[in-house]
Order: sequence, then C-alpha cells, then structure tokens
Amino acid sequence: MTVATVGVEAELAVWGPEAVSCPDCSLDEAHVYCRKLARTHYENFPLLLGLAPRRLRRPLAVVYAWCRWADDLADEIESPERSLELLKWWREELAACFGGTPRHPVSLALQEVVNDFDLHRRPFDDLLDAFVQDQRLLEYQSYDQLLAYCRNSANPVGRIVLALSGVVDAQAVACSDAICTGLQLANFWQDVRRDHQAGRVYLPREDPQRFGYDDDSLAGRVTNDAFLDLMRFEVDRARQLFGDGRSLPGMLPGV
Repeated sequence: MTVATVGVEAELAVWGPEAVSCPDCSLDEAHVYCRKLARTHYENFPLLLGLAPRRLRRPLAVVYAWCRWADDLADEIESPERSLELLKWWREELAACFGGTPRHPVSLALQEVVNDFDLHRRPFDDLLDAFVQDQRLLEYQSYDQLLAYCRNSANPVGRIVLALSGVVDAQAVACSDAICTGLQLANFWQDVRRDHQAGRVYLPREDPQRFGYDDDSLAGRVTNDAFLDLMRFEVDRARQLFGDGRSLPGMLPGV
C-alpha cells in the first residue's frame, strides 16, 4: 500500500460512501475543503490557480477537487473491483449535482458551480468513463485507439475550463482538444516505465513493433537506439498537437 493509497483511504473513511453526510457540511465549508485540496496537492495546479482570473479561481478549485477525487478513486485503490464500485458512487454524486442532494463536500460545491455557470454534465461523465476504462483496459493496440481514450481522459477538462470562461466557439474547442490530448500524450511519454511497472502500457502496441523495441526491453528499461527513435516519434506526435492548438490563447477572454 503506497503513501498515496493510505491518504485516499483516510479520506474515504471520512468522506466515503459509507461515512459522508452532506447536511453536516455547509456550502462555505465545502468550498474551503476544495480550495485546500487544490492548494496542497503535489501537482502544478496551485501555481496555475494563482494565474487564473480571480472570478474563476473558486470554480476552478472545485473542478480540480472533483477531478482529483475521481483520479484517486481510479489510481490509488488497490482493487480494480473496489475502484469500479467507488467510481460508480462518484457518478451517483455527480448525478446529484445536476438534480438532487449531494452528500459529499466536493459535490455540494460543484452543484453551485454547475448552476452558476450552466455547465453540462457530459464532460464529467466522459472523464468518469475514462477512469472506468483504466480499470478494464491496460494497453492500447493503435494510436487511434489511444486518441479515443484521450477524448474522454483529457479533452473534457479543457472543455469544462472553456465553459467556465464563457467560450463556446467550435474552433476554440477544437484547439483546446488538441492541446489537452497533446498534454495527455506528453504525460504518457514521460511515464512510460512507471506506467509499465503499474501494469499499464499507453504506448500503442503497433509503435514499438514498428521500431523493433520489444516488451522485454521495456520491462528491462533498455535505452537503445530503437527506444530513442520510438520516443522521438511519439514526442513529435504530441508536438504536432500543440501546434494544432496554438491559436487558442488568442480566443480566450482577456488574452
């Protein structure tokens, strides 16, 4: 059991499906919880939150907290079966945000954000679909199959941020999708070996075969010319997507 897993289990003991009770948490307390979660995690989000327009900092912290919980339920639970059960519960909490009584502080805060910004449920469901897929599909055969996964695992985050910013232009959404997919791929390529140790392979199976880099080499952390050529190829794909989305900053309010 990892340190992260212990932390998630501790949170579940207080806020999990068997313990949580929304009436015990006020809306202000829910936002404090989300803000604390957003500011204390190891990722770069606390820095990005400080760069966001002031009016968006509160809703962005809530969206991050929701995504953080979903991601932890997918990645930090030792049993895939239990992870699926908890993701089902998190989807039920999501449904309550769009018409019901949330029982979790993150869901309570998200309900306010949903109502204030008229957010649609689809991007949140898409993210959950990706987290569920992570429990069932551990490798990808083709680049197209991986891109389909990214459409659920990455692109919805950008679409939610655009919605919070009041941006609905189709070209902006397309640019956002390209950037989000590029970021997801870049994350995969920097974590190739760590993911492999965790039993997941996001490198499309067709690509190592193309460059003559076999599973034994990946498992053995072999860094040879075939591996370097393979990773250059994958990095170029991510770079191309960043280029496809380069016009996005000029489409955003205040930029």
